[in-house]
Amino acid sequence: MTHPRSGFDPAASSLTGGVAPEVMAELLSVRSSIDNIDATLVYLLAERFKATQRVGHLKAEHDLPAGDPQREAAQIARLRMLAEEAQLDPAFAEKFLNFIISEVIRHHQAISENRKPAADSGAGHPGADVSGAKGSGAEGSGADERSAEETGA
Repeated sequence: MTHPRSGFDPAASSLTGGVAPEVMAELLSVRSSIDNIDATLVYLLAERFKATQRVGHLKAEHDLPAGDPQREAAQIARLRMLAEEAQLDPAFAEKFLNFIISEVIRHHQAISENRKPAADSGAGHPGADVSGAKGSGAEGSGADERSAEETGA
């Protein structure tokens, strides 16, 4: 059945008709669990970004630097440990966090830029990270490669 609001059909599959019905039923059951987990992840990420937006406003308001390398390194180490405990590839978890960090940096830069007077180009502003995020953050894995911590510090 297609979801009325999103148009999402949880039973959509190119495998329909080519797989035994009992296998398809089990596949759809497991996929339903995955769909629920994905929805939860989206809402959790939304809550996380609401919190990091508050951090961005605080930093911009108080002319604080965007980066906090010690916080970022500690977060990376903590999440790698949690990933190991959860039997998740720590390198994947780190890449995922790096991607989130790059998005938060982008948001914080926008917040900082929006708080500046129009005549100020942003150069030399202590609260702005004008170096830019390093791609998706997935290219490297060291905390020293990121221009800002933005993990919620």
